[in-house]
Amino acid sequence: MILVTGGLGFIGAHTARGLLDLGQPCVLGQRRVGPLPDLLAAPAHGGPGTPVAPPGATATAAATAAVAALDCTDLASVLAVGERYEISGIVHLASTSLGSQPLDGLWSSTSALLNVLRAAQHWGVRRVVVASTIGVYAGIHADVYREDEPLPVPSPHLIPAQKKSTEIIADAVAGGTGIEIVSVRIGAIWGPLGRPSSPFFGAPQLVHAAVAGTSGGTSGGTSGGTPGQATGAAGPYAEDGVDMCYAPDCGRAIALLQTTPGLRHRTYNVGSGRITTNREVAEAVVRAVPGAAPVLAEGRGPHAPARDAHLDIERLRTDTGFAPRYDLDAAVTDYVRWLRAGHDR
Repeated sequence: MILVTGGLGFIGAHTARGLLDLGQPCVLGQRRVGPLPDLLAAPAHGGPGTPVAPPGATATAAATAAVAALDCTDLASVLAVGERYEISGIVHLASTSLGSQPLDGLWSSTSALLNVLRAAQHWGVRRVVVASTIGVYAGIHADVYREDEPLPVPSPHLIPAQKKSTEIIADAVAGGTGIEIVSVRIGAIWGPLGRPSSPFFGAPQLVHAAVAGTSGGTSGGTSGGTPGQATGAAGPYAEDGVDMCYAPDCGRAIALLQTTPGLRHRTYNVGSGRITTNREVAEAVVRAVPGAAPVLAEGRGPHAPARDAHLDIERLRTDTGFAPRYDLDAAVTDYVRWLRAGHDR
């Protein structure tokens, strides 16, 4: 079984859905155990395309998801999962807040990573996929973010700093132990189970506002120093853009990186491979919700980068066959349908 740490969270649940659609049973490890999200209780997540297992992947006809209590900062808690289930792979998505107590957050995040890697070695796990972020590219002035681009050492925020250190540790451990460790740099993800607004891009709040019958304007700004956008008092800035990937596509990409044999790299970008502006999102919202009136601030935000850059996903595409199944209109329509159905999780 594949252990997904943080498996009841936003990206974790979609990754589990992607694994199940590939016929891979999984264990969702979570500190606070709760019920399976609706998208995992259903036989399959709706959307275009039919799931196909990658060549050579091991699959079962009726894959199921189990939930296990798991505190990644406690090695005994991690190892206890292996006493109940035969773990063959790990996707490490569990995260720790780096907010008011940054030293505590960095300590917890690093301890969790090392405990997961110790457990992987103990269990003889074939591959560990570890979450990183598009934020590691902050400070690089380019139109395209490629995995082989040297990353700047300074980071404008703790999140990309912590993720850079995660990648360095993962690479060193892989070289020293023989465990295959894959770091995934994840773009702006949105969709079912996600937060209704983001400081980095406008899509979530524009969709939620349309379903709620409001304009979507809010006050706020950027945070985290991650490549992203600001939000004006009238709403997201129309011409700000970001590489945004719909959550089911993100989950499927990570599932493919866990299950595809013979990966050729240790680092992969996960995104759509293109820039989507807030104006494009607003136009798609109007098509999906006739009568919606999303409000945008004109132009670009005061803290927006000089130019927007998208993730190069050629490695992901070549090695796993991944291609996004949802274009913008399909994603907005699916998200609107999800919200209107009244899903709690």
